[in-house]
Amino acid sequence: MSATTANRPPRVITGRTVLIYFISFFGVIFAMNFVMIRFAVSSFSGVETESSYKAGLTFKNDVAAAHAQDARHWSVEANVQRGENGKIIITARDDKAQALAGLTAQVRLGHPTDKRNDVAMEFVETSTGQFRSLTPLPEGNWNLVIDLKRGEEIVFRSKSRVAL
Repeated sequence: MSATTANRPPRVITGRTVLIYFISFFGVIFAMNFVMIRFAVSSFSGVETESSYKAGLTFKNDVAAAHAQDARHWSVEANVQRGENGKIIITARDDKAQALAGLTAQVRLGHPTDKRNDVAMEFVETSTGQFRSLTPLPEGNWNLVIDLKRGEEIVFRSKSRVAL
């Protein structure tokens, strides 16, 4: 022991000291909980579907559309070309490997964790059954959602994870 600590009397722990330590300890805990909850709520709403009741009502229609899509035996491929002028090329063929005519492509890059960051892609038909993106590709991991429409009816839907 040094000379300065040997001459000092021991500290007395009073009720006031315990109260100050107690309030300080839990004050820090409550403050951090408040900050973390605030960040969590402001950064992610937690809502994937606006109304689960309405989504449940359309479930039968979604299942029927999936069965109809499987019965067509179409082959739809998305070729992602990365780089400075990256683009996505979608090719749609029927069960006889013939290009599909009369379709329009509605494509979006869905953010895996936050729907608010989704990117709607603009596509142009370059030839029968082939579509090319006009929108620049953002970097990151995305869900590529391809909807092929005939008129207003969605006749093909695909969802796959891509890294851009």
